[in-house]
Amino acid sequence: MNWYCDHAPGHPIHGPYHDHEYGFPVSDETALFERLGLEIFQAGLSWLMVLNKREALNRAFAGFQVDEIARYGDDDVARLLADATIIRNKAKIRAIIANAGRFREIRAEAGSFAEWLAAHHPRREEDWVKLFRANFRFAGPEVVREFLMSIGYLPGAHSRDCPVFSRIALHRPPWAEVPGAEAVAPQQR
Repeated sequence: MNWYCDHAPGHPIHGPYHDHEYGFPVSDETALFERLGLEIFQAGLSWLMVLNKREALNRAFAGFQVDEIARYGDDDVARLLADATIIRNKAKIRAIIANAGRFREIRAEAGSFAEWLAAHHPRREEDWVKLFRANFRFAGPEVVREFLMSIGYLPGAHSRDCPVFSRIALHRPPWAEVPGAEAVAPQQR
């Protein structure tokens, strides 16, 4: 049983994310950075709140364009903390900005963030968490697990009987390349 697969389909907010994004492989830098940012903002909050604020977060964070966010300074932090349409948490906001800088460094080192992820695949979940903690801010186990499930690097986004599971399989997500990998039920979103 997968709570998200049982409750998201047909929901006006959860449904589109569940059906068209969650668990599908992602390689675009902006999409990857947005997804990591959303998972950071979700920490300690409901996923529904994050999805409800997604459009406002995209406006406030320049569409999650890495190069633009990496240039944010104290004035931008103050602007973001004053924006009632987003999740206003100073530690999370500063983490997004710092992580944009790290994305740029990784791009310079590895060619792209997607290539960096691929170079570190496959890994056990615990090892992914260590890698992310060494490279990014606000990268605890839940953030890392949900981020990697959301982009197809870890199994568990969907139960095998969910119709989306077979659609994702057609895209050959990275987790499916690992011998013996099986879908596991994720935490309740």
